Amino acid sequence: MDPNTRPVRASSTPARALSANDLGWHPQRGHGLPPLVDQLVQHCEQLLRSHSLRAGSRLPSVRQLADGSGVSRDTIVQAYDRLVAQGLVGSRPGAGFFVSAQRSPTLRRAAASATPTLSADKAFDTPFLLRSMFRTQDDVRFDGSTGLLPHSWMDHGMLNAAVRAVGRSAGAQLLGYGAPQGYAPLRQQLAAYLLTQGVAVDPEQELMTVTGVTQGMDLVLRSLLRAGDTVLVEDPTWFMVFGLLRSIGVQVLPVPRRRDGPDMEVLERLARTHRPKLFITNTAVHNPTGFSLTLAAAHDVLRVAEQQDFLILEDDTYADFHPGQPVRLATLDRLRRVILIGGFSKTLAGSLRVGYLAAAPERLRALTDAKLLSGLTSPELGERVVHRILAEGQYRKHVLRLRERLDSTRHRCLRLVESLGLRLHQEPLAGMFVWVDTGQDTEVLARKAAGQGLLLAPGVLFSADQQPSTMLRLPVSLADEPATLQVLSALLAKQS
Repeated sequence: MDPNTRPVRASSTPARALSANDLGWHPQRGHGLPPLVDQLVQHCEQLLRSHSLRAGSRLPSVRQLADGSGVSRDTIVQAYDRLVAQGLVGSRPGAGFFVSAQRSPTLRRAAASATPTLSADKAFDTPFLLRSMFRTQDDVRFDGSTGLLPHSWMDHGMLNAAVRAVGRSAGAQLLGYGAPQGYAPLRQQLAAYLLTQGVAVDPEQELMTVTGVTQGMDLVLRSLLRAGDTVLVEDPTWFMVFGLLRSIGVQVLPVPRRRDGPDMEVLERLARTHRPKLFITNTAVHNPTGFSLTLAAAHDVLRVAEQQDFLILEDDTYADFHPGQPVRLATLDRLRRVILIGGFSKTLAGSLRVGYLAAAPERLRALTDAKLLSGLTSPELGERVVHRILAEGQYRKHVLRLRERLDSTRHRCLRLVESLGLRLHQEPLAGMFVWVDTGQDTEVLARKAAGQGLLLAPGVLFSADQQPSTMLRLPVSLADEPATLQVLSALLAKQS
């Protein structure tokens, strides 16, 4: 406890008003010390954690504590307001501020920060990995599961400047719900951006914003599918797809992913036999392999879709990492059968949940209705931030820098992977990951790594049948983590 803290002892007598002396706060001034408001808040929190403040006790009045401590009344007001906002203190008009009757903040924080455990009989599945991704970072030495670039790679200055500019200019326009299809200037900017990529869309009839790619995909699946429907999915593919499909209760059939695209023989046979409603594909910079669709394969996919009458959900999440202009089914199909989905969490910030859907007008109307029913509109604040970054021309330069860094880091990562005795069946063209063969069950490896603070994404998560796999998805940024590489090397040696 702070040496200047004088505990206020609880007693069996009724709660009384506390004086400034009872509170025992002595402000500290000097270079490098926290602001006075922070000091008072932390002092009160400390007293509450140690149960030195009795529930119902009235705190010193603002004037009394300000005069007794030699600080401004505004300092005391700000500190008390923060304590009220945290639920630690209650305000009674005309009576003052009172200690709330509640659980200790220490207990609350301990419960909130509890980390998921992985017992020997518990599945290393999508829910476990998702829960692990959002646990506190204190016990995670390296997170290779999230699919995000390191924070140090991102342009914090560009993002912060856009947030400040939006805050200054938006005013009362942020107080409403926003538009069902999303912030109109952003949709117009997205249409212009997609056009440079070869995808022509009408921002009023064929484009809608969503709260990230995951929400967009969930809207599409729940709008198009019913329990018992058949869906074709690339194998391997993003593990979240399988979690979303299981929640709907559809039949999932895997289509092996090759370097040039899906295995067309398998795709055609399954489509002819099972009459699927939908095929889900990640055409450009495929997750986890880093491959991209060729023009010939794209024509074949669209031919089979036309013959067997199914729709295509094209995941464009990683397309901005492609070194040129990737082949997109949406470009060739002109959104007749293809729904295109993309977003900015990989290139700007994981917490900036701004994505988009492009679809034929009649489908987009149905998806907009589904969006309204599931959560009304998508938050306009983030959409305005993305719009500003795109409109000012900063995004293109930022993405070019990311590509260059990814390319150089990926080459180093590939060399390191080989030095660890891991094998690549084919080298990735671009992107954030390498898909490697460890020669051993990677679920077992991931369990042991999790025990040492390394979160890895084993191959079992990327497959529809969830069978044991020797494949492992590694982020290329692993090349910049020598300590993590040492731990991984030791784990691999013990396994073999």
